[in-house]
Amino acid sequence: MADGRNLRAASVQMEHTDGDKQANFAKIEKFVAAAAAQNVQLVVFPECCVTGYWFIRNLSTPQLAELAEPVPGGPSTRRLRDLARKYSITIGAGWVESTDGAVFHNTYVVALPDGTTHFHRKIQSFEHASIRSGTQYTVFDLPGGLRAGILICYDNNIIENARMTALAGADVLLAPHQTGGVGGKDPHRMGLIDPALWSNRHADPATIENEFRGDKGRGWLMRWLPSRAHDNGMFLIFSNGVGHDDDEIRTGNAMILDPYGRILAETCKPADDMVIADLDAGLLETATGRRWIRARRPELYGPLAVPTGRERDTRELKILQNVAPEK
Repeated sequence: MADGRNLRAASVQMEHTDGDKQANFAKIEKFVAAAAAQNVQLVVFPECCVTGYWFIRNLSTPQLAELAEPVPGGPSTRRLRDLARKYSITIGAGWVESTDGAVFHNTYVVALPDGTTHFHRKIQSFEHASIRSGTQYTVFDLPGGLRAGILICYDNNIIENARMTALAGADVLLAPHQTGGVGGKDPHRMGLIDPALWSNRHADPATIENEFRGDKGRGWLMRWLPSRAHDNGMFLIFSNGVGHDDDEIRTGNAMILDPYGRILAETCKPADDMVIADLDAGLLETATGRRWIRARRPELYGPLAVPTGRERDTRELKILQNVAPEK
């Protein structure tokens, strides 16, 4: 079925520098220029790529406050907005947000070419005791007619979050992450990557790429990520960190999936990289997941909103109980 709402999208994997917004933004700007030169209309960067990510857990609250900034009134939002205007491209990137009352959020900001911005506060936050989880889903119109939703990293692990975003009308799910190479007690999920393999990646790229493709990276993602796209009939743009993230090695694996959960573009390179795909909006109406959504029986689903008593705060599960991370 013909649909004029097609979209050329890009997903970036990049290694950030902890706490160095200038260096990280310089890298973002190079990728945006390269994307614009290839007629990309939407480019998605990783979670907390502006501030850095995993080192946040070790900051004091005053140090966190120094790193964070207001959204949308802060300098990073203005810089992202200016970049979107300059290249006439929609850009998403993440950092730590500060709000009144010394409350902080892991926030992802999307700047549109017309100067408007949208932002999502991570619903399943755990990164720092002073970072609070968001309480709202985020869905908005992209230029050209498609609607986008945002779920940050762990948000995507909770299947209800993806379904709620789809029910709010999202055609494209922006899924910025910092994952892969994650430590923990669960022997069946990811696992740490030896930093020496990353340091030796130029001399021996095959070994580190094998790690990135295996169960510490792509193999783990393939167990669940395509289902978020397929079961909800959404395109999915997975962006991720790569390389050093404090004391862990992220696996990149940037990819773009269609509403059937098929991979349109991906990379397993042990380096900063960008993948590009044309999203054919004609696939949306007939996607399996959209048919399944129309077959829903909401009258049966009341228990989904009833606490079982087993629910726990994400930070308690992730940090305080030292349970294997689900990043």
